[in-house]
Amino acid sequence: MSNGDDETADSEPADEETSDVPDTTVSAEDLHERLDEAEQELEAAETEAALDGVEERLDSTESDVEGLPEPDEDDEEAEDPAEEIESRLSDLRDDLEAQRGPYAEDVVGILEDAQTTLTDSEWTDDGEEDALAAVESFLAEVADYLDRDVDIGEDLEAAADAVGSVAEAVTAADLDADADADTIADLLEAAEGLEADLDAAEVWSDLTVQEQLDAKGFYDILTNENRKDFPPEWNAAKLHAKEGNLELVLYAFDKLGSDFMEEYFLDIFYHLGSDAEPAFEKMHELAQKRNKGPIEVLGKIGDDRACETLHEFIEGDGDPALQKVTLRSLGAIGSEESVQPVANRLAAESDEVRSVAARTLGLLGDTRAVEPLADVLEGDDSDEVRASAAWALRQIGTEGALEEAAKYTDDRAYLVQSEAEKAAGA
Repeated sequence: MSNGDDETADSEPADEETSDVPDTTVSAEDLHERLDEAEQELEAAETEAALDGVEERLDSTESDVEGLPEPDEDDEEAEDPAEEIESRLSDLRDDLEAQRGPYAEDVVGILEDAQTTLTDSEWTDDGEEDALAAVESFLAEVADYLDRDVDIGEDLEAAADAVGSVAEAVTAADLDADADADTIADLLEAAEGLEADLDAAEVWSDLTVQEQLDAKGFYDILTNENRKDFPPEWNAAKLHAKEGNLELVLYAFDKLGSDFMEEYFLDIFYHLGSDAEPAFEKMHELAQKRNKGPIEVLGKIGDDRACETLHEFIEGDGDPALQKVTLRSLGAIGSEESVQPVANRLAAESDEVRSVAARTLGLLGDTRAVEPLADVLEGDDSDEVRASAAWALRQIGTEGALEEAAKYTDDRAYLVQSEAEKAAGA
């Protein structure tokens, strides 16, 4: 009996201990009640501190959602109680953020964006005028809230600086979201008004290409008497080029953009020759895409800044058509730096490339080319290439060059013979 009593006595305290453990299970009803309380507190909150208290309650509730029991997996119609609670939490957080502020930082952020808009936008003349007027109106509206006068200045940079000064003043005022709520609200309304006015001011991207050209005066050169070509952009570009208005022609070239119009404008620049120098940068940029038209224009412009780029296009045995165009442009530019890169092409696989390379050396006129040209004249398999070498030697025109060419007056090929006879006569 004693053993049985002992066992009973031992087991009773264990039962009491188990019954004293608190129940920590969280129910959906509890969390909904807490959210109801948070909603009431949010409606009554009038200070940032009160809103902070609501946020703490929401955070606490959210952390307890994980403690909700999982729905029965075998019951397909069972709803997850956490989903509704999480949806309410999300809505209350949105309401909380909407009720916060406004803050001085909101005003400063808008003003800093306005500074960037003023300095980085490509304004039309009308747009610039409207932007300056928007800043002037804004400064008048916030004048009573500043402890110093702010001058708009005479241009957009100065106007941006003035807006920046207001942003600095707002930051320095250390406005409190509760105590200075009315002041912050007024400043925010003024800043948002400035933002809206700047958005409404005209920038070039608001206009069609034709409107942009018209605003630049591109079409002003056209009269009833000189309107000949269609589309009118052709006619206007040609007339502006004749008048030397290359910057305006380049502006139109950039804006019009199509391959069809590009070909026409390249032809204008090509025929201007060295007078197309203002177009060099644009042509050099396009030439780096291995576009043959701009390469030809670079040759006509004759600026040896293009040579380094063009030398890359004649390396190796790439596109023969590109190499020939590039070699001719190098010959037209006439830089002594091109002699060796061009002479290297005397060994090209293409007969046509070797022939153009030989003639380019003649145009360059450098005596360093005499020996390689003489070698070509003596040993190349193509009579056309040999004739080009003889022609090039004549163009170089020194006594040694002429003597090398004159050796072939009885050559088997008429083209070579003809060049040799001219060299001998010289």
